[in-house]
Amino acid sequence: MATQPAPQLPVFYKNLIPLSTTEHAGYSSKGSDTAEYLVGQHAVPITVDEFIHGQRSFPIVFSVGDNPVPLALMGLNEGVNVFVDETGKPHQQFYVPAYVRRYPFLLARLQPDAKELSLCFDPDSGLVGKFKDGTPLFEDGKPTDNLNNILKFCEDFETAIQRTQAFVNELKTLDLLIDGEVSIQPADSEQPFVYRGFQMVAEDKLREMNGDQLRKLNQNGMLTLIMAHLFSLTQITDIFGRQMQQGKVPTATAEPAPADA
Repeated sequence: MATQPAPQLPVFYKNLIPLSTTEHAGYSSKGSDTAEYLVGQHAVPITVDEFIHGQRSFPIVFSVGDNPVPLALMGLNEGVNVFVDETGKPHQQFYVPAYVRRYPFLLARLQPDAKELSLCFDPDSGLVGKFKDGTPLFEDGKPTDNLNNILKFCEDFETAIQRTQAFVNELKTLDLLIDGEVSIQPADSEQPFVYRGFQMVAEDKLREMNGDQLRKLNQNGMLTLIMAHLFSLTQITDIFGRQMQQGKVPTATAEPAPADA
C-alpha cells in the first residue's frame, strides 16, 4: 500500500513543529549576524507591502505556473545569492524581505481541516532553543513580549500574503502577466546570457489599457505596485554584474527556478 508523501516544507525550513507552552517552557530565541539559510537561495518570496522598498535592492519578478508568487531575485542562477557570502554574512546592506525575517517561525495549520493557524518553528534552525544568551519566549507559563511580537509579525505577514494573492489574481484577470526573458551581452562574451523561467507585467498591455482601467488601477494602489515591479527589473544587470565579480556565472543560457511561498 502506498504511503502518504510528506508535506513539502517552505523555502528555508528543514523541519517544523508547533510551539508549546509546556514542551518549550525554557526556550528562547536569538538573533544572528549570519543567515546560513540564505546561502544559495536565489529567489525569495516577497509581498506587495515590500515592493517599494525591495525594488531598490533587487529585481521583483513572478514565478511561473498557474499560481504565480512575487519573488525577490537575489541571484540569476539557481544556487546563487550575491547578497551574502558562503557563511550567510551580508556583503552590504540591502532590504531583507519579511519572509527572511520571519524565519525560523511560521504560522501553519496543524491539520488540513484546521480553521486556526498555529505558531510553529524550525527546531533545526539553531535560532530557537535553551540558550543562556537568548530572549525568553515564555515566563511563568505565559508568552513574553518577545513571543507576542513574533506572533504579531507572523500574523501581519499572513495578512500581507492575502493582499499579495489578491494583487496577483487581479493581474491574471487583466491578463497582464507574460513570460519574461532577459538577454545580457557582456563585452568579453561571444554569446549573450539569456535568462528565462519567470513572469513579468507586459508594459505594452499596460499602455494599451483604457483610461477607466488605468484609473481603477491607480485608485486601488495597483499601479504603484506595478511600476515598482517594472522599475525593479533594471536591477537585473546589477545582479548579473555582481555574479560576474563573484565568479558565479555558470553558463550563457540559464533559467532562474521559481520558489514557493
